[in-house]
Amino acid sequence: MSSTSTPATKSANDTFAIQTHQLTRLFGSLVAVDGIDLSIKKGELFALLGPNGAGKTTTISMLCCLLKPTGGSATIMGHDICKQAFKIKESIGVSPQETTLSEHLNAREHLDLIGRIHKIDPAELKLRSQELLETMGLAERAKDQVRTFSGGMKRRLSIIMALIHNPEIVFLDEPTLGLDPQARRAIWDYISRFKGEKTILLTTHYMDEADILSDRIGIIDNGKIVALGTASELKTGALDKHTMIVYAWNLTRKAIAEMKSKYAEVTVTDGTMQITDKQLDFREVVDRLHGAGAFVRSAYVKEPTLEDVFLRITGKELRE
Repeated sequence: MSSTSTPATKSANDTFAIQTHQLTRLFGSLVAVDGIDLSIKKGELFALLGPNGAGKTTTISMLCCLLKPTGGSATIMGHDICKQAFKIKESIGVSPQETTLSEHLNAREHLDLIGRIHKIDPAELKLRSQELLETMGLAERAKDQVRTFSGGMKRRLSIIMALIHNPEIVFLDEPTLGLDPQARRAIWDYISRFKGEKTILLTTHYMDEADILSDRIGIIDNGKIVALGTASELKTGALDKHTMIVYAWNLTRKAIAEMKSKYAEVTVTDGTMQITDKQLDFREVVDRLHGAGAFVRSAYVKEPTLEDVFLRITGKELRE
């Protein structure tokens, strides 16, 4: 296949920052990315969700003009990734999965280096550096060598380096990989501050990260987009069963048998009953239990999670 096949169509109203058409990448006989079609709007935070090896980083590499596609095409702000790489690199910022930092430079020296590469006016660079260091909570450590930074601080500096030249599009490849929960939450807060201002394509295999941050989510597995939509759309549209959790007293064998005769799946553990069926009416379930002699202390319908959706669609456990 040729990397100069039919180009992605630029939106007539110019609302899309990123568009791909059958974007494909092979490594020998291995299909890493398999005909991806995406349209990401300007100002959207789009999460590409999937396990390691699913094709996320390969997709990012092609969109950043670091890797040529084997087939298909893509445009970034209307520019072709195969023909206008230099133009695209002016409008994007990239925070790679592996942080590329010099241990013996301090934070401000890193930003000065990137600023000079992008030919930013020194006065503007100084102003933007201070602003971003303050926003990302690194202003007090600006003159400390990176070798003294924690993993979370290094990730924040990497994100600042991607933002320093004020790009229209920011690629964040696994921005919280390997971080502790507190550091992850801090980075989520910082990323959220730029939502709506910039187009952000974030890759992750953390379900909660995609759920909290994204405007839309694409689930990728084996190089294919297997689901696409908002977190709410994915959670409500992909599952065909509902689950209710009931905490009750006096769950006798008779009461349990009564529920098992009415619903597809019923399990009981230490006074907690889990009921699963295609259709569940909250009031009906409670009334049935009361009628069978049980006393319901509390009950709720369990909302599906993105992990439920992922397992339903791919049939796989998440891989770290």
